[in-house]
Amino acid sequence: MIRDGFRPRVLQICAVDFTVRHFVAPVAEFLTTRGCKVDIACTRGPLFDGLIADGYRMIDLPIARSMNVARHFGSYRRVLAHLRRERYDVVHVHTPVASFIVRQAAARARVPHCFYSAHGFYFHEGMSASKRRLHVALERHFARKCEHIFTVSNEDRQTAIDERIAPPVKLTYIGQGVDVGRFDPAQFSAEERKAAREEFGIPPDAVLAVMTGRLVREKGWFEFIEAAGMLKAQARGESNLYCLAIGDALPSDYDDSKAQMQAAVAQAGLNDTFIFAGLRSDVPRLLAAADLFVLPSYREGMPVSILEAMSMGLPCIVTDIRGSREEVIDGACGRIVPPRQAAPLAAALGVLTSDATMRQRFGQAARQRVLDHFRREQYFERQWEVYKQKLGI
Repeated sequence: MIRDGFRPRVLQICAVDFTVRHFVAPVAEFLTTRGCKVDIACTRGPLFDGLIADGYRMIDLPIARSMNVARHFGSYRRVLAHLRRERYDVVHVHTPVASFIVRQAAARARVPHCFYSAHGFYFHEGMSASKRRLHVALERHFARKCEHIFTVSNEDRQTAIDERIAPPVKLTYIGQGVDVGRFDPAQFSAEERKAAREEFGIPPDAVLAVMTGRLVREKGWFEFIEAAGMLKAQARGESNLYCLAIGDALPSDYDDSKAQMQAAVAQAGLNDTFIFAGLRSDVPRLLAAADLFVLPSYREGMPVSILEAMSMGLPCIVTDIRGSREEVIDGACGRIVPPRQAAPLAAALGVLTSDATMRQRFGQAARQRVLDHFRREQYFERQWEVYKQKLGI
C-alpha cells in the first residue's frame, strides 16, 4: 500500500489510555496493516501495560485533563520535546484537551501533517451561551494549527462549517465503526445467555436493560435509576425489569458519582434489581444476555456503546442529543427521549419492557442499520483515504 517502501511514521495521541483502548488502538492497528509505523502516546493509566502486552508501541506522555493552565503548559512542553525528537510524518490527535495542546505543539515542531479526530466537540446544546462561544472560539483557533479534521458525526461536521471552525474541504465525516463479527448475537447460545444472567442472579424470564459507560452524572445514570424506580413503584414492587450497569469511573474523571448512584439505587428500593457489574472485558456476552439497551446521556460525540448494542440486536432507548439521534431511528430501532428527564425514559422503558414483539422488531432493525452504515471497516477506510491524499501515497 506504500509507494517505494516509504513507511510513514505516525503518532496517535490522546490524554488517557481508556481512549486508546476503545478508540485509538483499532485505528493504529489498521494503519499498521497499511504499512505505517505507528506509535501511541497518552498518560499512563491502568490499561497501559495491557496495551503494551497486546503489541502496541506505547509511549508514556502525560497530558493533564485539568483546568490548571500551568499543568497544560507542562504537557505542551513534553509533547513539543517528543515531536522535535521523533520527527513523525503524521501526528493524529484525539479528544478535546489533548487536541488543543498537541495541535499547537505539532505546529511549533513543524510536523508535516497534523490530523484531529473530533469524537464530539466539547461544546453542546446544554452548555451556557457564553461557555459555548468560548469553546467554539478555541476550536476555531486550533483548527488553524492542523491540516485536517475528522468528525464522527455528520452533525458535528455541519456544526463546524456553520460555526466557521473550518471550511468544508478541511472536514471529513468518518462516522463510527463496530466490529460486527465480535458484536454478533449469533455467536452466543441460549445456554451462554442463561449463564451470563445467572452470574448476576437475574431470572431467565426477567426483562434485562443494560447500560454501559463511565459512572459519571452526564451519562444519565441518575435518570436511569429514577426511571427504574418509577416503574417498580407503578407495578407496586412487582416490576419484571432488571438493570445491569457496566462500567466504572476513570481515575481522571472529575465527577465520580458512583457512591451517590449506589445510594440512589438503595433509596429507590432497587438493590436486588439494579446491579453494578464494574468494568468488563466480556461486554458482547453480557449484551447477548440483555433484552434492551439504555443510554440517557446529556452529551455525546458518536457513542460506540449504542452501536455495539445495536450490532447485538438490541433495541435502544437514547436521548435526543448529537450522535445518539444519528445512530438510533426513533420508532424503527429504538426510542429517543428528552435528556435529563426520568419520566419520558420510564415511559419508553415501560413500553419496551411489556412488548417483546416490539423489542424483537426494533432489535432486528438495529442490527441491520449497523451492518448498512456503521461497520468498522468503513470507519477505517474513510480515514485512510485522507491519509493517502495528504501523504501522496
